[in-house]
Amino acid sequence: MKKNEIFTIPNFLTLLRIIFVPVFIYLYMQGEHLASAVMILVCGATDFLDGYIARHYHQISELGKAMDPVADKLLQFAIVFCMIFTVKHMIWLFLLFMIKECSMLVCWFILKKKGGYMNGAMWFGKISTAVFYIAMFALIALPIQNTLSGTILMIVTAFFLALSFILYMKTYFSMFKDLKH
Repeated sequence: MKKNEIFTIPNFLTLLRIIFVPVFIYLYMQGEHLASAVMILVCGATDFLDGYIARHYHQISELGKAMDPVADKLLQFAIVFCMIFTVKHMIWLFLLFMIKECSMLVCWFILKKKGGYMNGAMWFGKISTAVFYIAMFALIALPIQNTLSGTILMIVTAFFLALSFILYMKTYFSMFKDLKH
């Protein structure tokens, strides 16, 4: 890997998102909910910016393609894990998230072993991520935890997580089938 493929603005922004994960955890666990919600906004903005800059300024790199989903999943894991302790029924969203991500990781390894490759996030994964960040921001920033509104936000988030899970599994199984031929 060349130096100019490592030291790019998109890779720096992705690394910044990874660094912000423990900051989010600390702020949330200290009860600094508004500050931790702002961290979600900052991370969402850097997620959008790193992709935009990488595509529009031809700074896409293999390192960036590997780091970006790791940064997303680390933050999403941190959010739902922290909220298990303060939000009723968050355990169900956490379990759905874990089943989805672990299944996708297994499929990714199988695909890679068979010589296949999935090139980046699909549209439904991006929508699911956006809904996740918006809903979790609202759950943390607004006084709606453990209310009907909060529960509805978790159900909407669960719907989009489940939808992206189903569509990713369909995509993976289609790719597995194509690799057999």
